[in-house]
Amino acid sequence: MPLTSHTAAVQQIYEQHHSWLYGWLKGKLHDTCDAADVAHDTFLRILGSRNALQIREPRDYLATIARGLVIDRYRRRAIEIAFLETLAARPEATAISEEDKALIIETLVAVDKALAGLGARAQRIFMLSQIEGLTYQQIACELKVSLTTVKKHMIRALTECSLIMASL
Repeated sequence: MPLTSHTAAVQQIYEQHHSWLYGWLKGKLHDTCDAADVAHDTFLRILGSRNALQIREPRDYLATIARGLVIDRYRRRAIEIAFLETLAARPEATAISEEDKALIIETLVAVDKALAGLGARAQRIFMLSQIEGLTYQQIACELKVSLTTVKKHMIRALTECSLIMASL
């Protein structure tokens, strides 16, 4: 597909539906800046997807993309708040630059995304191991699963985390 026809299709969708999307997002987010950011990111997604000519129901398509972006935004904020609360709760003052905070939060978001794709059991096993500090045997006993199951899920989780770390 020629780039120019894709770009023209995105432009047409933008001209016809941007105002609607922005208004819809304002109603959902109750914040004009967040609505503008998500609307912008939605159209960037479409521009990067190279499939604008196949979009038959633009509003449904835009709403689906925007919903995913809103969920990602809320998830990121929750992770950022949890990180900052954890940092503030440390007994000793920890000085971390804004750049390092941003990198840590990006990494936490990426790990969260990787774990979300693993399933509930793998997530729980990973958290019990990495956050609670339980041994694999303790996890197996607590969850009433085999030690082999714990190891299998940890290998998957750690592999996903390693792949993410390599791509950052």
